[in-house]
Amino acid sequence: MNKYLEQLIELSKLDKEIDDFGPRIVKVEKMLKLSLDKEKDLRAQADTFQSDILDAKLKKGKNEVHLAELSSKLKEITKKSAIVKTAKEVKALQLEEEISKEQCDFANEEIARLDKIIEMKQNNIAMLQEKLAEAMSEAEEIKQSIEAEMQSIEQERKNVYQNKDELVSNMSQKILTFYQKIRKWAENTTVVPVQKQACYGCFMRINDKTYASVLKQDDIVTCPHCGRILYKETEVLVEA
Repeated sequence: MNKYLEQLIELSKLDKEIDDFGPRIVKVEKMLKLSLDKEKDLRAQADTFQSDILDAKLKKGKNEVHLAELSSKLKEITKKSAIVKTAKEVKALQLEEEISKEQCDFANEEIARLDKIIEMKQNNIAMLQEKLAEAMSEAEEIKQSIEAEMQSIEQERKNVYQNKDELVSNMSQKILTFYQKIRKWAENTTVVPVQKQACYGCFMRINDKTYASVLKQDDIVTCPHCGRILYKETEVLVEA
């Protein structure tokens, strides 16, 4: 095989490895983000429950104050009942007493309802705290795993860049410029194999003359349709 073609094939593979590091890093970072988002969501739910508890306690306090006022009012009505003289006054006090008792019943029912809400929300928070502890532990494990994986990726990337630098330093500047010109638009399909007499960049069938040149591998051959650099790749025969 032509020396320059070998270099171009190797350079293309190294560039693809370099470009693949980005998605790999994004995938790793996404794992941690999902874990942290889960933790954040649980904290937000706990904050909402805490807010609901605070609101219920404020309402309960208002009802307790109102209940105390009604209790005092009922005591005053009892005192007045002992000194009223006319039937009209008695009837008015009785009506006032009934209304106050109804309001007391309502306040007590509301306090009981609010107590149930507070208890339920507190139970929800307790369950969330358990889930949050698990999520935090999970996030920490993922973080440690990711740090190790990122170190591994970084070492791989360093090695690939080193290999590329060594390769490029031994390449003809003319050939390198030619490769880079095609790579600007073809990216990781700058150098592609030919299989079944077709360019595996544009998937168009190449003519017999071009195909024969590719098979010889004596020169750098480009696809007549798309301009990508071509090389021969051994086709695997599948037995019936």
